[in-house]
Amino acid sequence: MAEKIPVYDNHIHMDPSGRNVDAVREFESAGGTGFTLVTLPYKQVKITKGNDFIDSYGITFSLAEKARAATKLEINIAVGPYPVLILPLAERYGLEKAEEILMEGMDIAAKLVGEGKACALGEIGRPHFDVPADILEASNRILSRGMEYAKELDCPVIIHSESREDTDLSLSKMAKSASLEPSMVIKHSSPPFVTDGETHGVMPSMPASKKNINEALGKGSKRFMLETDYIDDPEKPDMMMPITTVPTKIKMFLANGKLTEEDVNRICSDIPNRYYRR
Repeated sequence: MAEKIPVYDNHIHMDPSGRNVDAVREFESAGGTGFTLVTLPYKQVKITKGNDFIDSYGITFSLAEKARAATKLEINIAVGPYPVLILPLAERYGLEKAEEILMEGMDIAAKLVGEGKACALGEIGRPHFDVPADILEASNRILSRGMEYAKELDCPVIIHSESREDTDLSLSKMAKSASLEPSMVIKHSSPPFVTDGETHGVMPSMPASKKNINEALGKGSKRFMLETDYIDDPEKPDMMMPITTVPTKIKMFLANGKLTEEDVNRICSDIPNRYYRR
């Protein structure tokens, strides 16, 4: 692929026990030019109190440094308390304490964004499956604090949540309540909801499947980002998608004429730059 063509994956994880640097080298060799590195809970750090997030986010920064040293990739970092953590924390400490721990994790993430060590809060949000009402309410309170910080810091939030037809509307309303522009909300693992009536201003970040891309393009929109949600799990090396998926799909859609170089520049450069180079 020509060097002038950007190929950006908006959601990649690295793990100390995974392929990490070898995986992102493979992404670069396939034509990748940049990605968003999103923190996840690491088994190396057990979250029992808010300050544990300092060590957890520190692993993300360390992995980013190694990847930058080994490649020429643009790497943008998102940190935040993973929303599904509320369940084991609530089971162990009670919901009130679990919410307090995750709020502290959000506070620490916001401080790191403010210091320029990360450029987005994520992935934050709520569990992507049905949970009791009190868990959902607490999750939304934590998310609302993240959106308030995003407004203050002028940074995006990358959302982990359910993916129903009304999800983007819900996220848009929450953002407005926090005085955050809905366009600063990036819906991770979004279905091909790309029209104004579907997104309500939220930015979709879609798994880079042929089906999703075709459906989005069929609606006449190039307002989306692509992602793999590569997990870097040594036991499941291609979960959720192989790390080369976005370069492969970009090449495919350029070759079949469904995307032009201008389209790819918009999806893989103009849109990510708007969010991560602020």
